[in-house]
Amino acid sequence: MIGYLRGTLAEALPTQVVVEVGGVGYEVFIPLSSFDKLPVPGSDVKLLTHLSIRDDAHVLYGFMTDGERNLFRLLIRHVSGIGPKIALNVLSGTTAASLRSAVAEGDVKALSTISGVGKKTAERIVVELKDKLGDEPVASGAVKERTADEQKQADAEAALIALGSKPKEAQEAIRAAAAMLGPDKPVDELVRAALKKVK
Repeated sequence: MIGYLRGTLAEALPTQVVVEVGGVGYEVFIPLSSFDKLPVPGSDVKLLTHLSIRDDAHVLYGFMTDGERNLFRLLIRHVSGIGPKIALNVLSGTTAASLRSAVAEGDVKALSTISGVGKKTAERIVVELKDKLGDEPVASGAVKERTADEQKQADAEAALIALGSKPKEAQEAIRAAAAMLGPDKPVDELVRAALKKVK
């Protein structure tokens, strides 16, 4: 098992990074919550990792905090129907504190707004994590909460990626849309404006 990678951040996209360790570049999939905390490419970085072994590949998932990795592992190990991809969507679409609150309050509607999470999956998250999130330190003080505008842009980027845009293209289009319309616009307006730029 690979517990973490410490090396040089060679490349960084909202959904994956390349970390160079001893002359080897490791491709690592990350959630948007970790992307927000990355240093600039070329800097030293430490990513906590989770290794997923499949028949056709060994896939690394990386996180900037223990809270993110703990939550990722809870989702893939305890919620039926959730694999690594949807678990990353959950971390990209909400904060650890917001997820904990939604689960505690049984807020299926809020969870259903996350890309890739339908009503049935949201219901399973609530039922299967309700007892576990109470003791799991997923919302530690190390997790920096996003501002409302940062969360809005992250949600809009995730929506564009889900619609087929490349991560870098989605990031640039949403930033341009936010600059044109103003950061206080709702997610759906940002996405509609950005779609015009990527088509």
